[in-house]
Amino acid sequence: MAVSADQPSGDMSPMSNGQGFGALDKSSEGVAPAYESPRPPSGLLTASFDYELPERFIAQVPAEPRDAARLFDATGEGEGSDRWTHRKVSDLAEVLHPGDALIVNETFVIPARLELRKETGGAVEVLLLDPLNEPGAWAALIKPAKRLKPGVRLRPGPGMVIEIGSPLDDGTFTVRLLDDEGQPLTEAMSSGPLQTYGHLPLPPYITAVVEDTSRYQTVFGRIPGSVAAPTAGLHFTPELFDRLRNRGIEIGTVDLCVGIDTFRSVNTEKPEDHPMHSERYSVREETLELIAKTKRNGGRVVSVGTTTTRSLETAAASGRNEGRTKLFIYGNYEFLTVDIMMTNFHMPRTSLLMMIEAFTGPWWRSIYAEAMLQKYRFLSFGDAMLLPSRARSI
Repeated sequence: MAVSADQPSGDMSPMSNGQGFGALDKSSEGVAPAYESPRPPSGLLTASFDYELPERFIAQVPAEPRDAARLFDATGEGEGSDRWTHRKVSDLAEVLHPGDALIVNETFVIPARLELRKETGGAVEVLLLDPLNEPGAWAALIKPAKRLKPGVRLRPGPGMVIEIGSPLDDGTFTVRLLDDEGQPLTEAMSSGPLQTYGHLPLPPYITAVVEDTSRYQTVFGRIPGSVAAPTAGLHFTPELFDRLRNRGIEIGTVDLCVGIDTFRSVNTEKPEDHPMHSERYSVREETLELIAKTKRNGGRVVSVGTTTTRSLETAAASGRNEGRTKLFIYGNYEFLTVDIMMTNFHMPRTSLLMMIEAFTGPWWRSIYAEAMLQKYRFLSFGDAMLLPSRARSI
């Protein structure tokens, strides 16, 4: 049975302020509204980003070791199949050039899924999405949400209480994380009871038991906040980073809190009508300086993943190093920073796939078809692609 294009592709998502999920799109620090670029007509239909994804192609376990994952290198010269080479991620240091800059997203996935029980014994699952303005308050998905009235408190164990709040505009809810005395748990992302009672929110299409949940974290992740992994980064090992540096490739970082809406299907007829979510991002000053130096010296900026790409392009377009972004990359978007993108294979009808077409052109369909012929593994635990920008392909 193939994966349906209208089911969530399973990594998770962000949100808003205390006035309603996504209503104001400001961070809890009260910074400027989320950056959003113009939405020009693209002439595209969402249906053109559909494709059949049989379940046998969906990776259930990660490659071992991490950099043993396959790498579909489409950065070569020539046309069609002459442009691609089948490699492994461990080959990346030999594929990139001295003087290139590799940028990664150093976000860390939090244990955002809580398995709870009502007083009657019924099971309830709460998935924390994004912290709100009020101390201890989060936007969350609740399943099932019926008969859970505002004010109901659920207790996973000593030291933590989940108080159900009011519903928000899009089917999510506010919840408050409290201690046993009813005081807000304000450091939940990095310490405290959430680390004890929470579980990593693995994508629903991963149905196998994952014994080592650290495989759904990158080896370089250090800033907690995401409810989904930046999956292209899962392939890297410390040894691979050493080889990259020894080759003369410098490493830069961004932080973008990855959320569920990034991976959800686009359900509007035209991509430009899709209501894009916002995510918190930050690009270090050192990373911006590295990018400027790389461009000046004729090197290439290699972005690891769509989340890194979204951060870099937002910073370049908005002039803001941090904040929230609603940047939706599709159609004829003109990339300002990224020259090469390393990314996994994505679900059909998603904004991620639309970003891929905007970046590398409509021949992504040929790449995906070839990847299936060669039995590449798709989605979060799957293999990776190395894609050239459309500008460099011309």
